[in-house]
Amino acid sequence: MTKLSNEVLVCTKCRLSETRRNAVPGEGSVDAKVMFVGEAPGEQEDIQGRPFVGAAGKLLTELLASIGLRREDVYITNIAKCRPPNNRPPRKDEVGSCKPYLKRQFTLIAPRVICPMGNSAIHSLIDSDKSVTDLHGIPFEVEDVTYFPMYHPAAALYTFQLRKVLEEDFKKLRALLDSLPA
Repeated sequence: MTKLSNEVLVCTKCRLSETRRNAVPGEGSVDAKVMFVGEAPGEQEDIQGRPFVGAAGKLLTELLASIGLRREDVYITNIAKCRPPNNRPPRKDEVGSCKPYLKRQFTLIAPRVICPMGNSAIHSLIDSDKSVTDLHGIPFEVEDVTYFPMYHPAAALYTFQLRKVLEEDFKKLRALLDSLPA
């Protein structure tokens, strides 16, 4: 995993490398049963070089704790490894440049459950035109991997009602993890 992270840190495959401070490979347990995949690093992530360290990351940490998990127990990454200017969504070609890194992370970590968070991550990882509103909290299998789409924690910071939805989805995720064979 260190080799892969080092490759991400010096990547110049797309224009995002020109404006980033730090690439953000991801972090967490290489033995994680669950991997969370967001859209792209934000301002704090770009500064610190770590995923989900801003306000949305604080909420993610709280949601993990609510189901008995720590950040160290899971793996957290994004579909794009560098911050897009002005926090715009990453473009298709930018996501395409990062996709081989994400696929290698999937292979190296081999999570049992992948949680794409938000529409950008969902559409990048799942062949569906449905939105997070339609797919959140519903597990489904693709090639022996269970996907469990969720709202991005940032959405709950802007729309307070979504916090309850996220809390319920995390309870469902806990039940799903508990149901997996050892």
